[in-house]
Amino acid sequence: MRSSPSITRCLASFLYEGILLFAILFVAGIVYRALFGDPQTDTQRHLFFIYSWLIVGVYFVYCWVKSGQTLAMKTWRIQLVNRYGSKVDWVQAINRYILASFSLMFFGLGFVWRLFDREALFLHDRLTGCQLVVTQKHH
Repeated sequence: MRSSPSITRCLASFLYEGILLFAILFVAGIVYRALFGDPQTDTQRHLFFIYSWLIVGVYFVYCWVKSGQTLAMKTWRIQLVNRYGSKVDWVQAINRYILASFSLMFFGLGFVWRLFDREALFLHDRLTGCQLVVTQKHH
C-alpha cells in the first residue's frame, strides 16, 4: 500500500498549484474579455466568476481523470487514486472538485479535516472515495 503524502508535501503542492492557476486564469481572463468585454455589472461579474470556476474545474478534473496528477502534483509526487488504487472516474473527479470548492468557501474546513481523519483524508476525498498517495521516484 502506498503512503499518504505529508501535510508539508500537500501544502507545497497546493502553493505551486496556486501559481499555475494564476497563469491559467490570466489567459482565461484575456479570452473572456476579448469575447465579452470587461465585466461591469454584478451579473457580468457573477458570470465571470462562474466561467473562471469552470475553467479551473476543467483543468483539475481532466488531469485527475487522465493521470491522477496535475503538474504541481507530478512535481511533488502526489497522485489521486480511488480506494482501490486505480484511476478516478469522471463522476468522482467532478464531485471532488465541487466538494473541494465548497470546502475552500467554508474557510478550508474540508482540508483541515485531514488533520483529524484516521486515514489522513481530506473531507472531499473521504466523501468521494478518493485518496492522495505518494508516487515512486522515476530515475
